[in-house]
Amino acid sequence: MDISAYLARIRYSGPLNCTSETLKQLQLAHLLTVPFENLSIHAAEPIVLDETALFDKIVRRRRGGFCYEVNGLFAWLLKALGFEVAMLSAGVANDQGVFSPDFDHMTLLVRLDEPWLADVGFGDSFVEPIKLKPWRESNQRGVLYRIIADDDRFVLERASLDHDWKPQYRFGLTPYQFADYAERCNFHQTSAESHFTRNRICSLLTARGRITVSDKRLIINEDGTREEREIVSDEEQAILLREQFGIVM
Repeated sequence: MDISAYLARIRYSGPLNCTSETLKQLQLAHLLTVPFENLSIHAAEPIVLDETALFDKIVRRRRGGFCYEVNGLFAWLLKALGFEVAMLSAGVANDQGVFSPDFDHMTLLVRLDEPWLADVGFGDSFVEPIKLKPWRESNQRGVLYRIIADDDRFVLERASLDHDWKPQYRFGLTPYQFADYAERCNFHQTSAESHFTRNRICSLLTARGRITVSDKRLIINEDGTREEREIVSDEEQAILLREQFGIVM
């Protein structure tokens, strides 16, 4: 781990002591600079769940990644800084509230005086870590989040300000290693049933909202307003990826 190179990649120059405030600043900096993207899957680039390979891709080559990649690498950074971090398995909720299989998502548990849920790999979700305290609401950019207990697991929920709560993902507290995610990671790279093989996505948090390239659509959400338009050519898409996300394939 080259901490200096990683911090330069996420443009972070804040404190490095192991506190909740440092964790918040690091997660936000990461989300503002490292895209959530699955472009490797559509470019026939195998995704290797190895810290050195991920560091080369995300830090050296200035790419992004999906959950196993960005959360796995972020966990390595946090550990190098002295944080106690565990990689957790999660199942993602669909529109009907049904959860996908275990290891469908990787999220992170960071233990300080109290445990915190951290995540830089779920796309449009919470931008600051959430204290693992069931039923405690967290208002982030006008969106409410909370964690509720579900037998021996926990569920992350999201709501608009009218408190219409919907589950995002369900997770347990058992720590895992990269090898435990390999089967599901391979599924998302190769299976026609995975939404990652059906759709190219590149999405980045911005100071005012979020910008996303989804196949041939450019979507900009800023200040509560959504704009969407067609991307007319591969050349325009390449320019958008370079200028808006810093990605050159």
